[in-house]
Amino acid sequence: MSFTTSTALASKLPQAKDLSHLFVPTFRIHQKSPFKAVMGTPTLDMINMAGGVPHPSTFPLEQVQATVRAPSHAAPGRTGTLSLERTQTNGSTESLNELLQYNDGRGMASYCRFLRQFTEQAHAPPYADWDVVASCGNTDSIAKAVSLFCQQGDHIIVEQYSFPGALSNLVFAKVKPVPVAMDIEGVDPVALDSLCSSWTGATPLRAIYVIPTGQNPTGATMSLARRKALYAVAQKHDLVIIEDDPYYFLQLGPMPETQDTTATDMNKLSLVPSLLSLDTDGRVIRLDSFSKILAPNLRCGWITAPAYIQDRMQILNESTILQPSGLTQGVISRLLNDTWGIEGWIEHLNALRAAYAARRNLFVTLARKHLAGLATFTVPTAGMFLWMRVDLGDAATDATAMPRLLDAMKKGGVMMAPDMPFRVANAAAAAAPERYLRAAFALAETDMFEPALERLARAIASIRGSELQDTQSVACAEPIETTAPAPIAVNSST
Repeated sequence: MSFTTSTALASKLPQAKDLSHLFVPTFRIHQKSPFKAVMGTPTLDMINMAGGVPHPSTFPLEQVQATVRAPSHAAPGRTGTLSLERTQTNGSTESLNELLQYNDGRGMASYCRFLRQFTEQAHAPPYADWDVVASCGNTDSIAKAVSLFCQQGDHIIVEQYSFPGALSNLVFAKVKPVPVAMDIEGVDPVALDSLCSSWTGATPLRAIYVIPTGQNPTGATMSLARRKALYAVAQKHDLVIIEDDPYYFLQLGPMPETQDTTATDMNKLSLVPSLLSLDTDGRVIRLDSFSKILAPNLRCGWITAPAYIQDRMQILNESTILQPSGLTQGVISRLLNDTWGIEGWIEHLNALRAAYAARRNLFVTLARKHLAGLATFTVPTAGMFLWMRVDLGDAATDATAMPRLLDAMKKGGVMMAPDMPFRVANAAAAAAPERYLRAAFALAETDMFEPALERLARAIASIRGSELQDTQSVACAEPIETTAPAPIAVNSST
């Protein structure tokens, strides 16, 4: 993966279309915070006594310093030092006094500056007036994006299996999810067009929420052709697309045919273009997060959208989180702007992709070995998940089969996520006999992959009422003990 800066000048690109007619009434008129509307912006020659702002001399942090490893995981001995000083600007990054002080809902300037540069190189949005706003990660961003276009009682289109955090957001907002059918590439655009064309709800459908790359939970990744087809349907029916894409930079490529599972050169493996990169109208709100590509509890990400939408995002930030932690933004800014630079950042992303591709390759190889005849799956080309259709045999139509399987897995010492929390309820889904498990191959140590799959195979066989044959290659496994062994968590909380 490598990027080149777009040669197209922003002045030659069109402006985003005005889709403010899709906003809920609250956001159709741009409103500043009441305090800022009255006070305005102070100038440098003013004695500012308006705000409840602490004096920076009271901040106890004099310096923040961290040892940072080299961006390539293959060079563990290479390290560098990252530091933030109290009063002086740190390379491209603000001083600690600035990072620790109140700021507006857009995010720290150096943090957003890097993300604008990276977004331009990675996606080159094809309209001029886009911008980025700092976020606390995608779960918070989803809630804010949905609130712009949906209010209580409205409906939003979602994939038939979706991220539980997003579904929980909809429950709290009292917005009803409308599932659209999926296949191995994610959302089926024909089904989406049919759904929109036949919609008879009391309020119109205004938005669709999708995870187009390494989809959670199915692992599906939309091809470029599929993304173009989805975008065309969104244009036809005037939908905003909320592009939740935390796994975009974890595109792993196809499973190699040889046993050399670490041979893929990620520098030569191009990324499928994002929906943002196709967005000639400005109807995509793209959500990115550092959770999967730096660390989850940094709680930082960014939103990319037209400037007039970002004005509303700023208001939403200032009425909730204000902005992500300035200290965290400062650490990320210093790391990406100065310590690594954008070349080091891309090297880090490629190293991540190689590491997860090797994990994927090993896990899939072992799943083929141990789950033949017990489960089927499509090899994921991005993300962290293997989505497996479990063959429960004659027990498939038994409503108790899946709970019994989960209990057998628990007793056998392995955890994987069942399909229920991801499934968007409707009559067709409730009646379907298919049952799925999501295995996350990101966290468990690789030497635990084989025992995890052996334990899963025994659990499935116990529900089917069948004995594992020698061809299932579990003779080397430890026998199931009377008391459950320590569980192997091939799972994720998200």
